Amino acid sequence: MNQAGARISVVSVYTKFEDIHVRQAKGRYTRWRWFFVWLTQAVFYGLPWLNWNGRQAVLFDLVARKFYLFGLVLFPQDFIFLAVLLIICAYSLFLFTTITGRVWCGFSCPQTVYSEIFMWIENKIEGSRSARIRLARQAMNADKLRKKISKHAIWAGIALWTGLSFVGYFTPIQVLSAEVRNGALGGWELFWILFYGAATYGNAGFMREQFCRYLCPYARFQGSMLDKDTLIVSYDKARGEPRGALGKAKADVAAKGACIDCSMCVQVCPTGIDIRNGLQHDCIGCAACIDACDSVMDKIAAPRGLIRFTTENAMLHQWPLQKIRRNILRPRVLIYSLILLCMVGAFSFSLSAHTPLKMNVLRDRANMGRVVSSGAGTAVENVYRLHVMNSDELPHQYQIGVLGVAQIRLASAQYVSLQATESKTIPVTVQLPAGVGNKGANPIRFVLQATDDARLQISEKATFFVPRE
Repeated sequence: MNQAGARISVVSVYTKFEDIHVRQAKGRYTRWRWFFVWLTQAVFYGLPWLNWNGRQAVLFDLVARKFYLFGLVLFPQDFIFLAVLLIICAYSLFLFTTITGRVWCGFSCPQTVYSEIFMWIENKIEGSRSARIRLARQAMNADKLRKKISKHAIWAGIALWTGLSFVGYFTPIQVLSAEVRNGALGGWELFWILFYGAATYGNAGFMREQFCRYLCPYARFQGSMLDKDTLIVSYDKARGEPRGALGKAKADVAAKGACIDCSMCVQVCPTGIDIRNGLQHDCIGCAACIDACDSVMDKIAAPRGLIRFTTENAMLHQWPLQKIRRNILRPRVLIYSLILLCMVGAFSFSLSAHTPLKMNVLRDRANMGRVVSSGAGTAVENVYRLHVMNSDELPHQYQIGVLGVAQIRLASAQYVSLQATESKTIPVTVQLPAGVGNKGANPIRFVLQATDDARLQISEKATFFVPRE
């Protein structure tokens, strides 16, 4: 109470954290979820070890400023390709959300995948859900300590291996693993391995549903992508209510509704929600509640589908499956698909037309143009620097040419050799006989042509300056 005698109450704006002990679900959606767990982790852990043309297939070499994507080598100037690829992935996620809700969250999101792995380990070491609840209530003893140490040791091992694999996309994994064995890790490499490992350990081992509830922004703006024809995990209230415990007579099921209030759908939910209360932003669409409910329906000899993937309109109007499928291809989805198809087509065309050769022309601005003696008299001379990048995985010799003004010629070496994925800066001198060309700036063009491959050719614009006096 305060000095005036009024009672003061404290209102918490944060829900008290309670441990969620998830029951292991079994069913078709659980099998699909584990399929994606294996698929995503096989790609993530295995890709750094895959070789391509004698080097790592996928490597973002920040030190050398080269990005390797299988047979494609990109320089920082080509970063637009990576940016567009990320935009396509993000837009694909938005499109799939419009059609099927948060299936990405429930089946392929790294938070879900690693939480699923960590919970499986927890289940194997500490036992089933009821056993874990009993263990949590017990005072610390030798058996509990042994189980906790074993669980956290395996979690930490997976987290560190995850951090090592992550850094292996930026430092060649063969080099990185040798540095780990020899205890010669660099400071930044060690930092990111520990940082990413700690994030994996904390998010999948402890935060779990808290990450989805409070940190993930996707749950907050997904509502703008859903409509009444989006497939979501739904509880059939018309069929299930009024819920009640199963009686001895089968007639009780029809009288009370199909839901026997077993709470299995709640026990298997990784975020601890009750899907029977309607769609909530905490629902990640993992469909574990569908598997749990279907198994209960099988036991009481009732039809499956009390909890199922359906749409709000289908639930309201009791649409058959055929009409639900027809409504998937609604104008909104068709427009999104057309935009995505155009983006993918433009990206594919740009990538196929990509030439593994780059050239930047830098003019020597300290001396705009000077008159020099040549074999046939006097000439105007300009100096340039050509920054040439060979992003092909084969060495090439290139011939340098200059065009644009009559009688213009190179007064420096006409050939340059570059090794695979090598870049080089070349000083180039260009001369024009005195009296030829216009006073001031004259547009010219440098041409770079591979002597061993006619397809490798590139040209860049430049200007040749003729002094006015």
